[in-house]
Amino acid sequence: MFNKMSNELRFLCADMVEKANSGHPGAPMGLAEIITALSGNLCHNPKNPNWLNRDRLVFSGGHASSLVYAFLYLSGYALSMDDLKAFRQLGSKTPGHPEITTPGVEIATGPLGQGVANAVGLAMAAKSAASLLGADIINHKVYCLCGDGDLQEGISYEACALAGHHRLDNLVLIYDSNRITIEGDTSVAWSENVKARFEAQGFEVAIINGHCEDEIKLALSKQKEKPYLIIANTVIAKGALDLEGSHKAHGAPLGAELLAKAKEAAGIKGDFSVSEDVLFAFRAMGEKGELANAKWDEQVKNAGKKELLDSLLKPDFSKISWPDFKGQKIATRDSNHKILNTISTSLPGFLGGSADLAPSNKTELSGAGDFPAGKNLHFGIREHAMGAITNAYARYGLFLPFCATFFVFSDYMRASVRMAALMGLKEFFVWTHDSIGVGEDGPTHEPVEQLSSLRAMPNLFVFRPASGVENTLCWQKALGLNAPSAFVLSRQGLEATPEAAFGSVENGAYLLKESKNAQITLLASGSEVELCLKASDLLAKEGVVANVVSAPCFELFESQDKSYKSRILTGKVLAVEAASAIEWYKYADDVLGMSTFGESGKAEKLFEHFGFSPENVAKKAKELLDK
Repeated sequence: MFNKMSNELRFLCADMVEKANSGHPGAPMGLAEIITALSGNLCHNPKNPNWLNRDRLVFSGGHASSLVYAFLYLSGYALSMDDLKAFRQLGSKTPGHPEITTPGVEIATGPLGQGVANAVGLAMAAKSAASLLGADIINHKVYCLCGDGDLQEGISYEACALAGHHRLDNLVLIYDSNRITIEGDTSVAWSENVKARFEAQGFEVAIINGHCEDEIKLALSKQKEKPYLIIANTVIAKGALDLEGSHKAHGAPLGAELLAKAKEAAGIKGDFSVSEDVLFAFRAMGEKGELANAKWDEQVKNAGKKELLDSLLKPDFSKISWPDFKGQKIATRDSNHKILNTISTSLPGFLGGSADLAPSNKTELSGAGDFPAGKNLHFGIREHAMGAITNAYARYGLFLPFCATFFVFSDYMRASVRMAALMGLKEFFVWTHDSIGVGEDGPTHEPVEQLSSLRAMPNLFVFRPASGVENTLCWQKALGLNAPSAFVLSRQGLEATPEAAFGSVENGAYLLKESKNAQITLLASGSEVELCLKASDLLAKEGVVANVVSAPCFELFESQDKSYKSRILTGKVLAVEAASAIEWYKYADDVLGMSTFGESGKAEKLFEHFGFSPENVAKKAKELLDK
């Protein structure tokens, strides 16, 4: 029966790719035996995909998505055969790479290596959950299928080193070692001893024949005290006759003629063929989780954990007693430290950490302890893995996670941030040292282009508050968004902002200073708001009436209607930001921004050198009015 199940799964995947005339048949066909065996090992409930104590299965090689969807369909998730036939078509439940809109997909994958780090994050999240709810309540495993490409990506080194350090015994990586890449044999660019690498990182390692039922099942049955890597030696496009073992089967359909011959040789009749006994066997495996889910629900109730679980699943933001920064001159990284700690004391599921920069980012949660029993996560200097692990915490279902580094190093984590935005994950990226205000560290550490670049990313809300008061309001808004938020924060102290004259932080931009018959609007975010307020006073002495707009969130302002925007932006508009600021040309007549990289020197000297002084802002405003 095992071979029949594996073969029908294998060719179901090949049929999906053939019908779409697009996709990757090689890896799914080579992994058919692994998935068939793993189906008997997984404890999950297709009728309740969000059951908290389910085993997680992550497909890091997201190009093998036909295998994902075939597995989900056969297991009994809310996918139909018609959904499989609509593979890679517009609006289908079966897109080219796995997305979380598909029932049963744990996390979106595609960029290689992301899924490995996501799996590490899910395993860490399970440990954090167990410390809150008890190891008898949370005791599931995290399985991850990965390939040569995943392990060549640097993010997998970062994440797996952390997994080994924490001895994540709930993590099982299954490495599909088919020794094939798009360009040919892996030997063209890779000769690494993967077993030795993972053992050095603290993993236990097994090497098996990935097509042998007994070897696969034996490897999966072993209980480990460390993270576990199973190196499964497989043949890409197993069963595909002339294309078996060839890199040509990686990313293109097999072809109707060859596929028909291959199916005939395997005893498969017709297209999209699934026998009743095969479907029954797969569904029976999935149904085991339904009973386990029911027992677990009763266990949670009897253990007196229901109230805590509910508070984690549905956090009550009204319990937060927000700090008051009125009248205070304070760096927004410092106000953020108080805000983070205030939220943490109110919400048991709020946690996070920094890429070895907590003292500089001001992100330590005081008295909250360290992972796994505490709330402070120490990622080491692993920005990319940090982002992907934080994504996994957000996707786990119980946590509101944050992570932090210097703003310039957001570049190292960009792919993970993009995946968070694509999935709409509720999490928080804290990026400090936001501009040339970094000072003496110089241009390598002074972000110039990052603000514009991240504002261009769909579904990411980037907040750059001008004061402690604004920072609090930004956090209040961010907690209500079902999307990731980023906080771009200053190292230097910022003067307190006055009360709003019109609008609010919720609108993304609002009037801090409004005068009748204003000739020009000075628009800024963060530390430059203070410059604009001072520049407006200088202009007033020369008879020039200027409004001042603080714009802490470009994305929120973008969503406002035309009438609000026209009320906010009066007369000519000069945007002022110590960054490239090119996005403000959409609203501004001119922009005072950065057109070069920064320099090394005292922060105040750098602001003056690059023209960010009240006097120069006033000068630029007058020049704009004279045009």
